[in-house]
Amino acid sequence: MIEAAFHFPEGFKWGTATAAHQVEGDNRGNDWWAWEQQPGRILRGDRSGLACDWWGGRWKEDLDRAAAGGQNAHRLSVEWSRIEPSPGRWDDHALAFYRDVLSGMRARGLEPLVTLHHFTNPLWLAEMGGWENEEVVPRFEAFTRKTVATLQDLADFWCTINEPNVYAYSAYAAGDYPPGRKDIGAAFRVMRNQVPAHAAAYYAIHEIQPQARVGIAMQYHGFVPHPASPLDRAAERLQARIFNNLLPMALVDGRLRFPLGRERIPAAAGTQDYVGLNYYTADHVSFDLRRAGDLFGRRFFPEGADLSAVGMNANVPEGMRMAIRWADSFGLPIYITENGIEDESDRIRPRYLALHLHQAWKAINTGSPVRGYYHWTLVDNFEWERGWTQRFGLWALDPETQDRTERASGKFYGEICRENGLTSDMVRRYAPEVAAKLFPG
Repeated sequence: MIEAAFHFPEGFKWGTATAAHQVEGDNRGNDWWAWEQQPGRILRGDRSGLACDWWGGRWKEDLDRAAAGGQNAHRLSVEWSRIEPSPGRWDDHALAFYRDVLSGMRARGLEPLVTLHHFTNPLWLAEMGGWENEEVVPRFEAFTRKTVATLQDLADFWCTINEPNVYAYSAYAAGDYPPGRKDIGAAFRVMRNQVPAHAAAYYAIHEIQPQARVGIAMQYHGFVPHPASPLDRAAERLQARIFNNLLPMALVDGRLRFPLGRERIPAAAGTQDYVGLNYYTADHVSFDLRRAGDLFGRRFFPEGADLSAVGMNANVPEGMRMAIRWADSFGLPIYITENGIEDESDRIRPRYLALHLHQAWKAINTGSPVRGYYHWTLVDNFEWERGWTQRFGLWALDPETQDRTERASGKFYGEICRENGLTSDMVRRYAPEVAAKLFPG
């Protein structure tokens, strides 16, 4: 039988991604902990509780697992509410904790990529109006300066804001995240503050650490007009323009292009050193005049889609290639900062992983500057409004006992990392249903 392999460039970064609130546990000082206590906010009434007990020290064993699996990088976030529990008061214990984690990563051969804002806000900031209040800009800059000054000898790869598009939509238009607003105008006001906040953080980091690499992590969502009438195409273009392009384009030329007007933020121009690309799935879009909050487009998966058990994501690897082509337009190095699928039974994840990495490999071999891949996620964690119903981990977690169990996809990813590539033998063993597609003949 013919053996073949898709090898990635030397020095490619292989990692997983996590977020503070989702793994640390007992994180009581932010708006998400308060949100979890309100009835009806989280599926089944789930709460984060101990999460993965990283605050209690179990980050050590989880990062041991990552290193043993051949990973050489890890993306994590720091928790603003722990570092600055009240305005202008810094918690040395929290900063020491993050120094320990980053030192532990370095000792294990894992290069840190540190995210400063991953969906959660200190309660005191939420009480001030959160990201709707322009005061968030200097507050975020001050938090950034303190954090980077403290951690600069251990990390020089930074993400200012994770998925600002998802945060603005979910918290202020859909109402799924705190503060639970359902006002598209509020979402646009939040975006208006995210851009200068990122820019202020970008310049602050480079002032402290001139050699730093700084960017954001954008979720790129694939949109396909269906059945492709002129109105369907118009809805698809509007959703892509607002969700995928509005914020990152402002970091190119300092212009926010809202549907009903433009605004200049000159300081934001040129404030990305790399493109952080989060990609999960792609939807079909049909025009629907009744869905103003969704920019007049109804999103759905087509009949016969390769769906996860709960139907949240479809396996659309072609969307990964679309996403990388989109990222190419910025002319910067690309890091796939999140990619994965919720799959407790591990039925779909192995083929999802193989097919998406194959698309990344093809993109690299046609000139795309993809430098790394961070799988979401290392171990099952608390998935926001979906609680513990969504399992993205390469390792399964029982949140009651804190027991971890490696899934087959974890073993598969470990082989990929150690090989720095995807081989026909691996695919036959872990995802045989797609072997002929990836390695025909």
